[in-house]
Amino acid sequence: MKTIDTMIEQILESYENYGGINFSEAENFPNRQSVVSVLTDLQNLIFPGFNTAENLDRASLKYTTGARVNRIVSTLTAETQKALLYVCSNSQMQNTNCFGLAEKTVLSLIEYIPELRRLARLDAEAALKNDPAAKSIEEVILSYPGPEAILVHRIAHFLQQNGVPIIPRIMSEYVHGKTGIDINPGATIGESFFIDHGTGVVIGETCVIGKNVKVYQGVTLGALSVSKELQDKKRHPTIEDDVTIYPGATILGGKTVIGKGSIIGGNVWIIESVPAGSKVKYRMADRPDQKPVQ
Repeated sequence: MKTIDTMIEQILESYENYGGINFSEAENFPNRQSVVSVLTDLQNLIFPGFNTAENLDRASLKYTTGARVNRIVSTLTAETQKALLYVCSNSQMQNTNCFGLAEKTVLSLIEYIPELRRLARLDAEAALKNDPAAKSIEEVILSYPGPEAILVHRIAHFLQQNGVPIIPRIMSEYVHGKTGIDINPGATIGESFFIDHGTGVVIGETCVIGKNVKVYQGVTLGALSVSKELQDKKRHPTIEDDVTIYPGATILGGKTVIGKGSIIGGNVWIIESVPAGSKVKYRMADRPDQKPVQ
């Protein structure tokens, strides 16, 4: 058995050989724990009193909101600055400019909070409207994984659209692990979006989803190819307004458009566009060469 000192030296040697260290004195990546902490504060800013044990009343609301906003600005600005350092170094910008850009972006996010609250409320109302098991809007906000995953996505999407690297993906993967719903922060999602149950839902980076769309568990909105050369191309489908997609459906391809008001049945496989008002279903085939019917 090796001595403890020898083992420590071997671990240190592996740090030199394989990297993977987030040094505080170097151009480093954001801290995951800090990002998750900020995300929790943002969720509590959008739905005060729902997610943490705090004594909240009308008299203390202003103080609590102010303290939370200042904490978010301070922490997220620092973490965003770290994330931007790589971009800044590539474009030969000074770190001071990185700080200014980070602070401006975080303040823009704070300014966007009322709109995030409006969208989050509409998403929660969509869950209440479309799920017969839901008894109240409060129950949906407190316990449903779909609205939580969508809310985190909307925060992450805003940051990504405003040029913040790394942090949006940390947020999306955190809520992915928590809910089983995988939404890339690049995806564009319209208002009143409903994900029922949610486990196994995958929504790709370049996916575009319209208003009043309903998606059930196990749905994949993915790419036909995962080739790295397609990184800057639209690889994922467009889902127009008022579409319902039932469990297990797979819809692939950047040119695939699901027309407005369509209903996509469970377990279907779609790689071509369907017109508005379509009903696509899977039919058990008598012969192996028979295909699903539209």
